[in-house]
Amino acid sequence: MTKSRSNPDWWIILSTILLLGIGIVMVYSASAVLAYREVGDWYFYVKRQILFALLGIAALYVTINIDYWVWKQWAKVALMVSFALLILVLIPGVGLTRGGATSWLGVGAFSIQPSEFTKLGMIIFLAKFLSERQNKIIYFTKGLLPPLGIIGAAFALIMLQPDLGTGTVLVGTSILMMYVSGMRIKHLVGLGLVGVVGFAGLIAAAPYRMKRIWAFLDPWSDPLGTGYQLIQSLYAIGPGGLLGLGLGMSRQKHLYVPEPQTDFIFAILSEELGFIGGATVLILFLILFWRGLRVAITAPDLFGSFLATGIIGMVAIQVIINIGVVIGMFPVTGITLPLLSYGGSSLTLTLTAIGILLNISRFSR
Repeated sequence: MTKSRSNPDWWIILSTILLLGIGIVMVYSASAVLAYREVGDWYFYVKRQILFALLGIAALYVTINIDYWVWKQWAKVALMVSFALLILVLIPGVGLTRGGATSWLGVGAFSIQPSEFTKLGMIIFLAKFLSERQNKIIYFTKGLLPPLGIIGAAFALIMLQPDLGTGTVLVGTSILMMYVSGMRIKHLVGLGLVGVVGFAGLIAAAPYRMKRIWAFLDPWSDPLGTGYQLIQSLYAIGPGGLLGLGLGMSRQKHLYVPEPQTDFIFAILSEELGFIGGATVLILFLILFWRGLRVAITAPDLFGSFLATGIIGMVAIQVIINIGVVIGMFPVTGITLPLLSYGGSSLTLTLTAIGILLNISRFSR
């Protein structure tokens, strides 16, 4: 296949770099107190975040220079490797358990989270599948059932860890891609109803998830237990006001907000930088979404269009859920904020995916 390259979308590059820079600063600010208490090193988390960022930038540089249609040839391999890693992490003695979930592979602090890379593997596979069978997507049995079976299998393996947050992002991104490819509205509504019933069952099956729902509805019913995270998050956001308390001046990061450098980093950012800081981050994400959507619309072929849709949809869904949790719109799910939150697998995966998106932009019409 021969196409004419042009420059990548500089709006995507600029917004990504700015969000990454803000994230590194905020990871240090949010984690310094916790890091000193845990390991005696104020810079423990930010040093690792910088390392992850460098690895992610290297991956972005590689993927921005690999013509995106090459991934079509490796789609099945990427999916099979993803499934193999999801199975491997569940083997007793192999997977690492943190925070009640067995979701990591590696040794000690040097580990990866296979479910994160499964999201990208699924996006690449679905982009290939849907681009080759778009004329069949209106039929449930011939078009929708095969990918739904694969998505369901991946979701089941992720839930065995368990990791409802990552599973939700994977399913949401996959459904978005199928809808864009031409899925009928009645099929979308039907899947939505099945999803609601399924999620209700998953919540009812795990007492801690049910407690999170009750805490979401009324956090003050258990302010020192299940409602603690949301209450402390709102305590951080409220005093921030318009301009914030000042960089490094957060009170809630002093062991009040749990995981201030990961799931609730936006709360600390809002406390220190105020409405202006929070709005700036949201505007940068909106620029990223706008330009990513533009890449999807102007991609030269269906594979590129669906691939771009999946990548930008994955990032958008994570942003919406994370910030929704922080401000009390959704129950706590354990989803990080892309490009800002501390975390090696998530940051590296996101930058790798954005590199692929930028490569597609080089061929956009």
